Amino acid sequence: MVSYIDHTNVDCTDAYALSRWWQGVLDYREDPEDPNEPGHEECLIFSADGRHRLLFVEVPDAKQGKNRLHFDLRPADGTRDEELARIIELGATVVDDRRKPDGAGWAVLADPEGNEFCIMRGKAEAAL
Repeated sequence: MVSYIDHTNVDCTDAYALSRWWQGVLDYREDPEDPNEPGHEECLIFSADGRHRLLFVEVPDAKQGKNRLHFDLRPADGTRDEELARIIELGATVVDDRRKPDGAGWAVLADPEGNEFCIMRGKAEAAL
């Protein structure tokens, strides 16, 4: 017998707002039978194929300290730098720029509630 990850929880202070923000970053969906709405304490979004689900859960305290778990995002198409610009335009902030002159590396960003995540190179870039 084994277990599988049903969904990943993200603690936050505004489940609706943060779930909507991540929907824009990841092009995830919500359940049309149970849509997320302002004021919901839990908001679920999932990938187009339904294989990955994120559950945003409101907690009374703000984020403190470094994440112990974070997402590494890879652009589905395009380059790391194009995706970095797009996500910054959506409201992310750069925490640390670890890109290297040879094209390797990544950028560390934070979502609107301060949760860190990384942007890796696109698959085409990584193959170079």
